[in-house]
Amino acid sequence: MVASAAGAIHTTETSIHGRKRGRSRTATRYRGRGMRAMGRPFASAYAPFAYSSLPVYSTPTMIREMTTGRGTNRIISLDIVRGAVMVLMAIDHVRVYSGIPAGGPTPGIFFTRWVTHFCAPAFVFLAGTGAFLHGRKLNDTSQLARYLVTRGLLLVLLELTVIKFAWTFNVDYGRFILAGVIWMLGWCMVLLAGFIWLPTSAIGVIGLVVIFAQNVVGLLADAMPLGSWGWIWQFLYLDGEVKLGPQGPAITVLYTIVPWIGVMAAGYAFGAVMSREPDARRRLCLKIGLSATALFVVLGGLAVFVRPAPEGAPPALFRFLNQNKYPASQLFLLMTLGPTIALLPLAERTRSWAGDVLATFGRVPMFYYLLHIPVIHATALLVWLIRDGRMDAARFATAPYVSIPEAQRWGLPLLYLVFIIVVAMLYVPCRWFAGVKARRQEGWLRYL
Repeated sequence: MVASAAGAIHTTETSIHGRKRGRSRTATRYRGRGMRAMGRPFASAYAPFAYSSLPVYSTPTMIREMTTGRGTNRIISLDIVRGAVMVLMAIDHVRVYSGIPAGGPTPGIFFTRWVTHFCAPAFVFLAGTGAFLHGRKLNDTSQLARYLVTRGLLLVLLELTVIKFAWTFNVDYGRFILAGVIWMLGWCMVLLAGFIWLPTSAIGVIGLVVIFAQNVVGLLADAMPLGSWGWIWQFLYLDGEVKLGPQGPAITVLYTIVPWIGVMAAGYAFGAVMSREPDARRRLCLKIGLSATALFVVLGGLAVFVRPAPEGAPPALFRFLNQNKYPASQLFLLMTLGPTIALLPLAERTRSWAGDVLATFGRVPMFYYLLHIPVIHATALLVWLIRDGRMDAARFATAPYVSIPEAQRWGLPLLYLVFIIVVAMLYVPCRWFAGVKARRQEGWLRYL
């Protein structure tokens, strides 16, 4: 979930409803008017995303659910998958402080980066799903909208303060400001607060349109530069540096709003799938996930094997898997979200200590995120001190953009050893905080 040179693997830069409605009235609105408006063909195609009157937090026979102190059930498969991507995320963030580049040139380094590509898409998609399930529990669109706006703005603030400090261990805003994944997640939540007044099926369609027609934004940016307001396009789609005033610092936009608002909207609609009965849910997850994966294989394969490879190009497998992440291309999202959705039924059947550990992390994703970066940073400095006799902390002043000479970089074994140690250290505080959230009712806990 951090930066690499888009589309290249030979990079040297290392860089993650307002009144209450009764259940029957709400179900009529979402399942009736919304689907009829789309017409029979589209209604059939998007039936899984209809707002169902089934209870969200059911007690299926093939899925373990965790009941909190307030009697609220959680769908454990979502927690397990969310926890898995949080753990994978730590690999990439340890890599930042190791000096190992993002991508090639060796298979080990390439796949160390590639496996973490699943993190941001799953993180954003499941945030949308979580918003849907939270809305079903509230049964009040206005309350959900307020929650999304306030939490979204809080995430933006955290990105610019706590997370910036965690990455760099400094508060120098004149040198480097990053608009990273939490910044993007926050603004997408604010925008989603406006979408939730629409039928769920419509939100799903909007999400898919944004994902698959995202290139239109780039064309609009070329056609309408907007002059001094051109920075809007960078926040929306073009990324890069945005100058904050004539004499102000620059903010580096890594994660743009498009296509990620589409991913979150699609994830919100996917919440209707997860609120269905277990057997239907598993069938739909497999159908959606495997279809997306198959579409990626076909389209990605055509792009690689039909287009001639330039001289010195990486092997075909690397070019097939190395899809553009900044901004996230259609193929990148198919490649990552397809398998993620298809694996949810497997997570429902997980019976192991590893599943319990992942579910613990998945119940407190924001707490984990805020904690894991400074823990990684501090641990890495200690490793540098033990290995080289000095920390040289200044070279991480613009993390996650770091450049370390090749001769000084860690090897992959050390990277994975530090990763295992960090995840082990994070388990105890995450388990404690998950227990606090389960036992206590303070509203602020919902924001972490």
